[in-house]
Amino acid sequence: MALFLLRRLLLVGPVLLGVSLVVFAVLHISPGDPAEIMLGPQATHEDITRLRTELGLDEPLAVQYARWMGRVLQGDLGRSLWMKRPVLGEVLRRFQATVVLAASALLLSTLGGIALGVLSAARRNSLLDRLSALASLFGASMPSFWLGIVLMVIFALWLGWLPASGMFAPYGGGGVGDLLSHLVLPTVTLAAASLTIIARLTRSTMLDVLGQDFVRTARAKGVRESFVVVRHALRNALIPTVTVVGVQAGYLLGGAVLTETVFAWPGVGTLMVQGILARDFPLVQGCVLVIALGFVLVNLAVDVLYATLDPRIRRE
Repeated sequence: MALFLLRRLLLVGPVLLGVSLVVFAVLHISPGDPAEIMLGPQATHEDITRLRTELGLDEPLAVQYARWMGRVLQGDLGRSLWMKRPVLGEVLRRFQATVVLAASALLLSTLGGIALGVLSAARRNSLLDRLSALASLFGASMPSFWLGIVLMVIFALWLGWLPASGMFAPYGGGGVGDLLSHLVLPTVTLAAASLTIIARLTRSTMLDVLGQDFVRTARAKGVRESFVVVRHALRNALIPTVTVVGVQAGYLLGGAVLTETVFAWPGVGTLMVQGILARDFPLVQGCVLVIALGFVLVNLAVDVLYATLDPRIRRE
């Protein structure tokens, strides 16, 4: 296990380096000058040139990237051009809200997806199975921003049951109940696609396991069907599901950008959108790097769990 974990850890550095190169290149070749945005439309060419020099934007891209990476390796993501504050502290503060949202969506999609997949497999070709397939089709097809707006209109505007945006009420509140009420709509929006993927995969693997000889033997011995499904079939069917859950956890961290924007959730996704609009290079690069690190660490944890469930993986 130690050698397996070491091999996975050695891949973290190259992945993050590749992410940093891509995001740095994309930001710097995209149109828009941070100096012009910061100074406004009335700024003179001399003012823009002077600010670009102060920010180091007039240097070659290779020099800018090397300087930035040097600071990153020392734990310094730079200083935001827009907020005039250290990027690392601001990103970590916002990342907590993103983790709350992503963890809630992961919990909902995992528990709901596995339960729906098991029930669909146990009652194959039933009305429940057909409705599950139809719901999965819609869940995987609907864009998250569209689903979020629909839920907001129905449950916040028409029915008035849930708040439409934010993490806490602007006046009063601030407790767990206030947080949970604000968390419902963005969690459902973010979890919808992942839930359908996990449900269909669980159904497929469950059907495969339910057709194997040891399940037929258990049934022939008179074991209760619920015990056969949960104790024998589900335990063996969960191994592929674990991998998909890990991938979806990373997707939920990165895919929270649209959901956070729709619901004005104060997470790192909203912060990154604001940084893009302001052409704040250090802020956007820091946001992407932190999200990528979270994605890599989640998948590393899934690899370890997968190797624990299936010892054959360790020898690969």
